[in-house]
Amino acid sequence: MPEAGSRACLVMKRVFDIAAAWTRARAGSPAALDPARREALARYRAAAPPDPRTALAAVRFVVVDVETSGLDPFRDRLLSVGAVAVRGGIVRTADSFVTVLRQARASEDANILVHGIGATAQRDGLPPAAALADFLAYAGRDPLVAFNAAFDRAFVDRAARAALGRRPGNRWLDLACLAPALVPGRRGARGSLDDWLARYGIANHARHDALSDALATAQLLLVVLAEARRRGAATLARLAVLESAQRWLGRS
Repeated sequence: MPEAGSRACLVMKRVFDIAAAWTRARAGSPAALDPARREALARYRAAAPPDPRTALAAVRFVVVDVETSGLDPFRDRLLSVGAVAVRGGIVRTADSFVTVLRQARASEDANILVHGIGATAQRDGLPPAAALADFLAYAGRDPLVAFNAAFDRAFVDRAARAALGRRPGNRWLDLACLAPALVPGRRGARGSLDDWLARYGIANHARHDALSDALATAQLLLVVLAEARRRGAATLARLAVLESAQRWLGRS
């Protein structure tokens, strides 16, 4: 029986290996990238993340938002990634990024009505390997920030693992945890992104557009970073500790 069990495990591993290879073949692979993208991906993988002791004002934060074919990160697909950098207390709109990943089939009409990425745009997007290599080259190893970051991270990780063979190595920070941890009067109250944007009068005229949502989220990040510095959380490490503690409190 133990031998039979071992054989079954080996068979299942082989099935998973074949499935992963098939997924990579459909999505693209690093070997299929042009030389410039291969070099950029190699530089990304060789780079070191920022020192946790770095002062917040000196950190380049990359605020990320994704659009997807649905809400299930295990079944639905990554359609688009938008991002913008925050550094030195400023949203650096000139330092922004957006890409649409090519889809073999477009998402459902009801889904398209949410994000506005039409069937033609989905079919004409970049091959996933190229789109994700471009995103990693843009982001570098800087910390990635999102509201409800687990959602964005799950889609990015799954797509990158399929298209590039591994998930990104960046630290993620979740504004849905940091905001209630730091903003007076809201400790322990999570709320939606729209709730937080409304609280500070942050406009977003193209909701569910990846880049527009990233820009609005970046403005909320400025509020959170200012409060972090006021409370003496002046380094990247201290900010990460606050986020982790709030996430633990939320689970409790």
